[in-house]
Amino acid sequence: MKRIKAYNIFSLIVTVALFYSCASVKKINYFQDLEPGVAEQTGAPIEIKIRPNDKISIVVNSKDAELSNLFNLPIVSHRIGTSSLSAGAQQVSGYTVDAYGDIDFPVVGKIRVAGLTRAEIAAHIKHTLITGDLVKDPVVTVEFMNLGFSVLGEVNNPGKFYIDRDGMTLLDAIGMAGDLTIYGKREAVYVLRDEQGEQVPYRVDLTSARQLYLSPAFYLQQNDVVYVEPNSVRARHSTVNGNNVRSTSFWLSLTSLLITITVLFVK
Repeated sequence: MKRIKAYNIFSLIVTVALFYSCASVKKINYFQDLEPGVAEQTGAPIEIKIRPNDKISIVVNSKDAELSNLFNLPIVSHRIGTSSLSAGAQQVSGYTVDAYGDIDFPVVGKIRVAGLTRAEIAAHIKHTLITGDLVKDPVVTVEFMNLGFSVLGEVNNPGKFYIDRDGMTLLDAIGMAGDLTIYGKREAVYVLRDEQGEQVPYRVDLTSARQLYLSPAFYLQQNDVVYVEPNSVRARHSTVNGNNVRSTSFWLSLTSLLITITVLFVK
């Protein structure tokens, strides 16, 4: 009889452990609806459009280097760790878009760039230089300089990260932040986005590839804030003692007690 009771107690312990293990796996795995060989539909890549206060670099090249340099800002060098100009890493000066969405371009003057993509800005400047008979064969390159996004919450390396190309995704952001911690809520990742002066939240479920790929927040924009909500385990750990009926410490204590009782019954 004692052995039967001990067996029943041990079975209960194993059942509880397996239940919580299975529940945890379902909450941790990404892309649970993916099927091998089945393609998932994604939204069209979104190119970033320049906004006021963004900073961009614009470089004009042509066969006549002396002529094209008239349209380029000077190259400056900064010593790492200081703000003074000195011998060090060279970098191109940038244009900061003013409140009206314009930049002051050498020789040409004011150019409206707000609401345009990098390719559109490059094409517009190239057209202006050619039609104004300023440069016959210009090659215009536009790059981002201060555009970025922030990742907060339950990730391994939260912080601000810079956008160096179009088409950066939420998955890129999570990868740059070192992935979610074990306490990150996969089904509750938020992207806060500034849209016409208002903060618009988008909720993304990383356990569903279909929902993720079709989300308006899949492709990131400048100044986005990615926030990973903590799961219930982390929330419980944030209490004063964390020792309630649903806490990990409670179940560990209970398991230890049951094992002790099992040993006593066996004896």
